[in-house]
Amino acid sequence: MNGLERDLEEIKNSLGTLSRQVGGNNFLVTGGAGFIGSWFCDALISMGGRVVCVDNLSSGDEKNIEHLKREKKFKFMKVPVEKFEPEEKFDFIVHMASIASPPLYQKFPIETLDSGVIGTKRMLELAAKQKVKSFLFTSTSEIYGNPPEEMVPTPESYYGYVNSFGPRSMYDESKRCAEAYCYSYWKQFGVPVRVARIFNTYGPRLDTKNPTGYGRALIKFVYLAINDRPINIYGNGEQTRSFCYITDQVAGLLKLLLKTGINGEVFNIGSDDEVSINNLIRAILRLTNSSSKLINTRPAYDITDDPTRRKPDITKAKKILQWGPNMGLEGGLEKTIRWVKAGKD
Repeated sequence: MNGLERDLEEIKNSLGTLSRQVGGNNFLVTGGAGFIGSWFCDALISMGGRVVCVDNLSSGDEKNIEHLKREKKFKFMKVPVEKFEPEEKFDFIVHMASIASPPLYQKFPIETLDSGVIGTKRMLELAAKQKVKSFLFTSTSEIYGNPPEEMVPTPESYYGYVNSFGPRSMYDESKRCAEAYCYSYWKQFGVPVRVARIFNTYGPRLDTKNPTGYGRALIKFVYLAINDRPINIYGNGEQTRSFCYITDQVAGLLKLLLKTGINGEVFNIGSDDEVSINNLIRAILRLTNSSSKLINTRPAYDITDDPTRRKPDITKAKKILQWGPNMGLEGGLEKTIRWVKAGKD
């Protein structure tokens, strides 16, 4: 059993009896060639599901799903989600299509809005028409904006402090609008929606196209540290994030998709282990035995409205989904570092 197979078995085991709902069912996964989406497709296929993966590869990478193309139960369609025309009946729809990296969504703001708003509406229309068993929308912690200190850890009940006219608005507001569409289709048409507000996630396949350019902070730090290259820190490095390892994230999303009796519910899915960017870099430097130097600089993209702290309150997920992260940051970093060192970045 290789590393991927062990990870997928771990995800399956964490689902318990819920895993029995996968086999024999048809799943539509939009954004399925992306980092989280490709792992989600892997998990469904490993448990006997049939998957149609839709992705225009604007931020996803076909390499992430290359191995799945050999599977008879997997089909890939390269098309923007807002233009996707289904040819089959689906039992479950998982809508993940989105550009989530700040440099990329600032470069492609209209495309980000279209997939988030128009794409979500199209998928909800499809869900209503086909009467799916469950519709999972992957939202984001960014809908909370930059919460005040008293709202960290941040619960699902917090409405958010978000700028609708700024350099992050195309992503933040498209997700907020998409959540409103989910609520409305649930209320008006009974679509069995459930919403995951995803916090920072990491692991193998993260931002494989350009780890030093459009890549997320964690994988960029790992890549630079391994190659003993200077590491840029934006601001003072004391801003915090909570990093969830990919297998924990996928397990949480699958539980949210498959569990009955939670239509119309919103859940934070992420790690509640908060770490500063400075401490994250220190851990990466130690684990890679790197000689990289730290440089304080400004990025090539606009970091206005960048959140100061990110830490979810996951009490609801623990209580209702019986879900919480199992992988600690250091263990997850070790696995991610091994993957990058293997040359698969």
